[in-house]
Amino acid sequence: MPPFLFLRHGQSAANHERVIAGALDSPLTDLGEAQARDAAALLAGAGIRRIVASPLRRALRTAEIVAQALGLPVTTDAGLVERRWGAWEGRLVADRPDYFMVPEGGESWEGFRDRAWVALEPLLAAGPSPLLVVAHAGIMRVLRDRLGLAFEAKGVGNGLPVRFVPPDGPGGPWTADPVTKLQPEPASTQPIV
Repeated sequence: MPPFLFLRHGQSAANHERVIAGALDSPLTDLGEAQARDAAALLAGAGIRRIVASPLRRALRTAEIVAQALGLPVTTDAGLVERRWGAWEGRLVADRPDYFMVPEGGESWEGFRDRAWVALEPLLAAGPSPLLVVAHAGIMRVLRDRLGLAFEAKGVGNGLPVRFVPPDGPGGPWTADPVTKLQPEPASTQPIV
C-alpha cells in the first residue's frame, strides 16, 4: 500500500455538544467549516490526486471544502460511515461506559472494524496516489488497528490531517504523523507533509 492521508471531519454539532453521533447526520459548526479550510491550506502541497469521503454530512462537507481548494472531485464510500452506536447515539460521550461495549442496536468494535476495513483496504491499494480519506474518529481507530499502530481511544482531533507512511521494509511499522507543514519541499526533495 502506498502512503495516504487521513482527515477527520471538522467539528460537528454533535462534537460541540459532546454527544455520540455515530451514524447520525450531524452538520459542521462554523468552527468545523473553518477547520476544513485550514486543513485545505495544510494539504495544498501534498500532491493529493484523489479524495474519498464518508457520505455523512460532516465528513462530506469537510471533503468538499478541501476538494474545492485543491480543484479535485470527491467520491463517497458508505463503508466509511462512522460506527453505528444504536441506542447510544445522541447520548453524552462522557456517559459511555466503555468504547468496546456492544451498544443495543449498534455495531460491536469488531463488526465495525471489519466492515470499515472491507471498504478501506481496496481504496488504499488502488491508484492514483496520494489518496485523502475524509471520515471519522472511528475510521482512524480502524486504520491504526489494521496497520499495526497502537489503538488510540480518543481518536484524532477534528480537522487534523494525518499522513500514513508504510514501512521501509517487510514487517516494519507504519507511521502516522500530523500534517503541520504549510508549504511543499522543493521539487528536488521528497515532499514532507
